[in-house]
Amino acid sequence: MDEVTFKWSSKPELSTPTLVEGLPGVGNVGKLAAEHLIDELKAEKFIDIFSKHFPPQVLIKEDGTIKLVRNEVYFHRSKDAGDLIILTGDYQGHSPEGQYVLSDAVLKELVDYKLKRIYTLGGWSTGRIVDTPRVLGAATSLDMVKALTDSGVTSSSGEPGGGIVGAGGLLIGLGNLMGIEGACLMGETSGYFVDPKSARSVLEALTKILGVTISFAQLEEKAKQIEALTSRIKEMEPEQRGPKDDLGYIG
Repeated sequence: MDEVTFKWSSKPELSTPTLVEGLPGVGNVGKLAAEHLIDELKAEKFIDIFSKHFPPQVLIKEDGTIKLVRNEVYFHRSKDAGDLIILTGDYQGHSPEGQYVLSDAVLKELVDYKLKRIYTLGGWSTGRIVDTPRVLGAATSLDMVKALTDSGVTSSSGEPGGGIVGAGGLLIGLGNLMGIEGACLMGETSGYFVDPKSARSVLEALTKILGVTISFAQLEEKAKQIEALTSRIKEMEPEQRGPKDDLGYIG
């Protein structure tokens, strides 16, 4: 097996699309946001990505059959907001080398589309329950930082600390070397569980930036389903906390 294998089911014609990435990470914020965006826009899958840098396993589906773990790439055409390519999937690379290999391979595979921008989505772990998650951002240029701020994204020096680990950081970092502007949007999350409330905050910021209108009803319903869990955790939280680990964001 090659290090990374791309299986194309179609080759859609797209006009300088924007790449949006949302893979599993803290609170599964990025993955939830990307999957919700795909569902709402009825985006179409056109690439499956397989790699020996994913965990060595298959997933068991509801009908008892299996599928090899993978990432998936979708597209959506929009005359008003511009074309989108959306990357999501089962896992990120399970080693530092794998993270680099996968991110670099994705950018090179999509090079003919002449990507306009890259937005990566993820969660920033606070270690506590957050009632109203902020969205923190970082970008490859001061102009993009200003655009994030104008859309309600917090972009302050040193916050979040520790940098952006995983595909969320590497795709915009490597993309910048290729001349592609990029930004990462990170929703505050406790990191205790899957966090649809944080995913909604991230998507609200992203859709404002992109000029896309979608419904958040399904994310709102998922958020309600975990209200009881968050209430119980709040009751167990200590009143005093020590310093938070600087590596607050992964994926």
